[in-house]
Amino acid sequence: MANNEESYTKGMAIGLLLGGAIGAVSALLLAPKSGKELRQDLAERGEGIYNDVYSRASEYSRGTRDRARVYINEGKQRAQDVVNSARDQAEHLLFEAEELVNQARDRVSHMQSEINDNISNLKRHEEDGEEETSNA
Repeated sequence: MANNEESYTKGMAIGLLLGGAIGAVSALLLAPKSGKELRQDLAERGEGIYNDVYSRASEYSRGTRDRARVYINEGKQRAQDVVNSARDQAEHLLFEAEELVNQARDRVSHMQSEINDNISNLKRHEEDGEEETSNA
Protein backbone atom coordinates (compact mmCIF):
# COMPACT_ATOMS: atom_id res chain seq x y z
CA MET A 1 0.00 0.00 0.00
CA ALA A 2 2.86 2.40 0.80
CA ASN A 3 4.40 1.81 -2.64
CA ASN A 4 1.14 2.80 -4.35
CA GLU A 5 0.99 6.01 -2.31
CA GLU A 6 4.64 6.80 -3.05
CA SER A 7 4.16 6.11 -6.76
CA TYR A 8 1.05 8.28 -6.79
CA THR A 9 2.83 11.13 -5.01
CA LYS A 10 5.91 10.90 -7.23
CA GLY A 11 3.73 10.75 -10.33
CA MET A 12 1.74 13.73 -9.13
CA ALA A 13 4.89 15.76 -8.44
CA ILE A 14 6.40 14.90 -11.83
CA GLY A 15 3.10 15.67 -13.53
CA LEU A 16 2.89 19.03 -11.80
CA LEU A 17 6.45 19.94 -12.76
CA LEU A 18 6.01 18.83 -16.38
CA GLY A 19 2.66 20.56 -16.62
CA GLY A 20 4.16 23.73 -15.23
CA ALA A 21 7.07 23.59 -17.66
CA ILE A 22 4.81 22.93 -20.65
CA GLY A 23 2.47 25.71 -19.52
CA ALA A 24 5.40 28.10 -19.18
CA VAL A 25 6.72 27.30 -22.66
CA SER A 26 3.23 27.57 -24.13
CA ALA A 27 2.71 30.90 -22.40
CA LEU A 28 5.99 32.20 -23.84
CA LEU A 29 5.06 31.15 -27.33
CA LEU A 30 1.42 32.18 -27.34
CA ALA A 31 1.23 35.13 -24.95
CA PRO A 32 0.63 38.59 -26.41
CA LYS A 33 2.26 40.14 -23.32
CA SER A 34 5.52 41.98 -22.99
CA GLY A 35 8.60 40.16 -21.76
CA LYS A 36 8.45 41.82 -18.36
CA GLU A 37 4.76 40.94 -17.84
CA LEU A 38 5.38 37.43 -19.09
CA ARG A 39 8.30 36.90 -16.69
CA GLN A 40 6.20 38.18 -13.81
CA ASP A 41 3.33 35.80 -14.73
CA LEU A 42 5.77 32.90 -15.03
CA ALA A 43 7.33 33.73 -11.66
CA GLU A 44 3.90 33.83 -10.03
CA ARG A 45 2.88 30.54 -11.63
CA GLY A 46 6.17 28.92 -10.69
CA GLU A 47 5.74 30.08 -7.11
CA GLY A 48 2.18 28.69 -7.09
CA ILE A 49 3.39 25.35 -8.44
CA TYR A 50 6.23 25.29 -5.91
CA ASN A 51 3.83 26.07 -3.05
CA ASP A 52 1.41 23.39 -4.25
CA VAL A 53 4.15 20.75 -4.55
CA TYR A 54 5.60 21.76 -1.19
CA SER A 55 2.17 21.63 0.43
CA ARG A 56 1.45 18.17 -0.99
CA ALA A 57 4.88 16.86 0.02
CA SER A 58 4.44 18.23 3.55
CA GLU A 59 0.99 16.66 3.79
CA TYR A 60 2.33 13.32 2.56
CA SER A 61 5.21 13.53 5.05
CA ARG A 62 2.83 14.26 7.94
CA GLY A 63 0.59 11.36 6.90
CA THR A 64 3.55 9.00 6.70
CA ARG A 65 4.81 10.15 10.09
CA ASP A 66 1.36 9.67 11.62
CA ARG A 67 1.04 6.15 10.16
CA ALA A 68 4.53 5.30 11.45
CA ARG A 69 3.52 6.44 14.96
CA VAL A 70 0.41 4.27 14.80
CA TYR A 71 2.44 1.23 13.69
CA ILE A 72 5.07 1.85 16.38
CA ASN A 73 2.42 2.18 19.09
CA GLU A 74 0.67 -0.99 17.88
CA GLY A 75 4.01 -2.81 17.91
CA LYS A 76 4.75 -1.61 21.44
CA GLN A 77 1.31 -2.71 22.63
CA ARG A 78 1.66 -6.13 21.03
CA ALA A 79 5.12 -6.58 22.55
CA GLN A 80 3.76 -5.58 25.97
CA ASP A 81 0.90 -8.07 25.55
CA VAL A 82 3.41 -10.84 24.75
CA VAL A 83 5.53 -9.91 27.79
CA ASN A 84 2.46 -9.86 30.06
CA SER A 85 1.25 -13.19 28.72
CA ALA A 86 4.69 -14.77 29.20
CA ARG A 87 4.88 -13.36 32.74
CA ASP A 88 1.43 -14.75 33.59
CA GLN A 89 2.34 -18.17 32.20
CA ALA A 90 5.63 -18.19 34.10
CA GLU A 91 3.87 -17.28 37.36
CA HIS A 92 1.32 -20.04 36.77
CA LEU A 93 4.07 -22.59 36.08
CA LEU A 94 5.96 -21.52 39.21
CA PHE A 95 2.81 -21.89 41.30
CA GLU A 96 2.21 -25.38 39.89
CA ALA A 97 5.85 -26.33 40.51
CA GLU A 98 5.60 -25.15 44.12
CA GLU A 99 2.44 -27.22 44.56
CA LEU A 100 4.19 -30.32 43.19
CA VAL A 101 7.20 -29.76 45.45
CA ASN A 102 4.93 -29.34 48.49
CA GLN A 103 3.00 -32.50 47.58
CA ALA A 104 6.26 -34.43 47.15
CA ARG A 105 7.55 -33.06 50.46
CA ASP A 106 4.33 -34.15 52.21
CA ARG A 107 4.57 -37.65 50.69
CA VAL A 108 8.21 -38.01 51.69
CA SER A 109 7.39 -36.85 55.22
CA HIS A 110 4.49 -39.29 55.44
CA MET A 111 6.67 -42.14 54.12
CA GLN A 112 9.41 -41.23 56.60
CA SER A 113 6.90 -41.33 59.41
CA GLU A 114 5.64 -44.75 58.27
CA ILE A 115 9.20 -46.09 58.02
CA ASN A 116 10.02 -44.80 61.52
CA ASP A 117 6.84 -46.41 62.86
CA ASN A 118 7.75 -49.70 61.17
CA ILE A 119 11.26 -49.56 62.60
CA SER A 120 9.84 -48.88 66.06
CA ASN A 121 7.43 -51.79 65.68
CA LEU A 122 10.22 -54.10 64.55
CA LYS A 123 12.39 -53.08 67.50
CA ARG A 124 9.49 -53.69 69.88
CA HIS A 125 8.81 -57.11 68.34
CA GLU A 126 12.49 -57.92 68.56
CA GLU A 127 12.62 -56.88 72.21
CA ASP A 128 9.42 -58.85 72.94
CA GLY A 129 10.93 -61.87 71.22
CA GLU A 130 14.13 -61.61 73.28
CA GLU A 131 12.10 -61.40 76.49
CA GLU A 132 10.14 -64.53 75.55
CA THR A 133 13.31 -66.45 74.79
CA SER A 134 14.96 -65.38 78.04
CA ASN A 135 11.81 -66.28 80.06
CA ALA A 136 11.60 -69.70 78.56
